[in-house]
Amino acid sequence: MDAATLVMSMNTVIPRAPYALPEMPLGRPMHVVDERLVRAPVELMFRVACDVENWPGYLSHYRRVRFRERTRDGGGLVEMAASRPFGPLAWPVWWESEMVVNQAAPAVRYRHVRGLTRGMDVEWTFAAESAFTRVRIVHAWNGPAWPLIGIFAASEVIGPIFIHGIASRTLDGLALVVEREHGNAGGGSAG
Repeated sequence: MDAATLVMSMNTVIPRAPYALPEMPLGRPMHVVDERLVRAPVELMFRVACDVENWPGYLSHYRRVRFRERTRDGGGLVEMAASRPFGPLAWPVWWESEMVVNQAAPAVRYRHVRGLTRGMDVEWTFAAESAFTRVRIVHAWNGPAWPLIGIFAASEVIGPIFIHGIASRTLDGLALVVEREHGNAGGGSAG
C-alpha cells in the first residue's frame, strides 16, 4: 500500500451500525398525522424522502440539514433546521434526530435527541395505491418536561401549529419534486 492510499484509508469514516429505535409508540399525548397521495412510484418517493441533505434545495422552509454521524442503513445522527412561517414572519426551529432507514418496509424512523422536541418519535411510511404512493408521517410525543403545561403545550400548540405546519409543507414540497421528476404534476391530497 502506497502512502496516498494509506492516508486515504485512514481518513475514510466507516459508518456505524444503525440505531435501534423501538416501534412507534402508541397513546402519546401529542399525536400528529400528515398524509398525502403522491402520483409517483414508492421507490422514487422513498428515495427523495431519505435524501434529507438535499431537502433545503427542494424546500424553502428548510434552512439546513446535515449529518453529524452516518449509519450503514443510510440514516445516522442528523441535524435539521427549518422555519415555520407566520405570514411575513418565520419562526426558526431546529432539532437533532437519530434516523433509521428501513429499505424493506419501506419506512424512515426518527427519534429527536436534541432540541425542544427531544423524545419525539417520527415515522414516515410509504405504500403503493394504484398509480400513487400514500405517504404517512406520524409524530408522537409526551411533550416538553414543563410542569403543568408541557402536555398542553405539545398537544395544543407545538403539535398542531409547529409540527403539522412544517411536516405538511415538507410532504407537499417533496411530493411536488417527485411528481415533477416522475413527469406527473398534479398528484392528489388525501386525508
